[in-house]
Amino acid sequence: MRNNIVHAGAQELTYEIRAIVAIAEKLNKLGMKTNMENIGDPVAKGEKIPMWMKKIVADLAMQDSSYAYSATKGVLETREFLAEMTNKRGKTQISADDITFFNGLGDAIQKVYGLLRHEARVIGPSPTYSTHSSAEGSHAGQKPVSYRLDPDNMWYPDLDDLYLSVKYNPSISGILIINPDNPTGAVYPERILREIINIAKEFDLFIVVDEIYRNLIYNGQATRPISDLIDGLPAIAMRGISKDFPWPGSRCGWIEVYNAKDNPIFQRYIQSIVNSKMVEVCSTTLPQKAIPLIMSHPEYPVYLAERRSWYERASNIAYDIFRKVPGLKVNRTNGAFYMSVVFENGRLGEHQTLPIRNPDVRALVEDLVAQPGVALDKRFVYYLLGSTGICVVPLSSFCTPMQGFRVTLLEHNEKEFTRVFNTIAESITAYLNS
Repeated sequence: MRNNIVHAGAQELTYEIRAIVAIAEKLNKLGMKTNMENIGDPVAKGEKIPMWMKKIVADLAMQDSSYAYSATKGVLETREFLAEMTNKRGKTQISADDITFFNGLGDAIQKVYGLLRHEARVIGPSPTYSTHSSAEGSHAGQKPVSYRLDPDNMWYPDLDDLYLSVKYNPSISGILIINPDNPTGAVYPERILREIINIAKEFDLFIVVDEIYRNLIYNGQATRPISDLIDGLPAIAMRGISKDFPWPGSRCGWIEVYNAKDNPIFQRYIQSIVNSKMVEVCSTTLPQKAIPLIMSHPEYPVYLAERRSWYERASNIAYDIFRKVPGLKVNRTNGAFYMSVVFENGRLGEHQTLPIRNPDVRALVEDLVAQPGVALDKRFVYYLLGSTGICVVPLSSFCTPMQGFRVTLLEHNEKEFTRVFNTIAESITAYLNS
């Protein structure tokens, strides 16, 4: 072309969670039945939406107003409802004007990073959810900046690493926290959140907290929403309904902004996000209108408790299976519905394989692993997929040098869930010993 039209950060826009689906689809065409344990979609894994919730949505669909534009920031009544929920905690007080809706948190994430000054960086966890790391790296046109999560300490942040990274990189302007965490399933206690806030205060940073899984915490763990702790610091909390209801296809998420009025630079930045949303007019109306009706329904807390009970059961089954496998670092999942497993250093090599009966599938896998630059954990993931049909995601695709994989806890049939995790464990042993 006459000019190079590719954005400087285009190479950072990767999403292995869905990219690997294309490989699974090729295997399906070759006669291989696949079991998708890669995408965090409870509905796709068979979770049933309760009838009372469906009725709310159906009744809204019969109202003409559900088909209209909403205000740019979102349906006023819904924003007032959500602000009141935050204000009831009595810590940080917000109004409906401090809430803006987006077409899913993916939309919000792109704008939160994309509207930062080019030189301003947001340091995020490693490993991290790739939508965050891709958006941050793309906005800067460089590799994402990160702080380490420690698999030898329940996947908690390495606070020394975070502190030194912030201290010696003056371009860092914000800190990202994902709590409960994706991809690790860690839940951060209050003391860790307070220490991160103290770092942000010392270096005059803002904080972004992805709290999309805040209602999915179990195994006796507890945390606090950032609105309880932020204490005057400028911050953004990201929330949504895709995992709670669950309604991922609604593409409905929002941000809550704290303490913008006290910081002129942060206030101008937030206004730029709102202005960008205004250019799009607004986000989808119907799911916004459903939020107060569903969240205030008497069955909603019962429903959440039932879902937490299953994920707790699943997390312990998975942990009990994987912790017995030599060569792995394993932590119990305490929030969200993912588990990240790390291979011990030196356990993966370039010549390990798994048996694949279908010659066409074997040829496809061998071609994939022969490509230059394939990470060792991705090599394992390809062989696992070709050998067993089980699709997981390589951990190296979550902005980390650690080698491992992420798997979901979404299968609700306990017998099938146990079979899948036993199969993965047996495959790991066979692969490491091949």
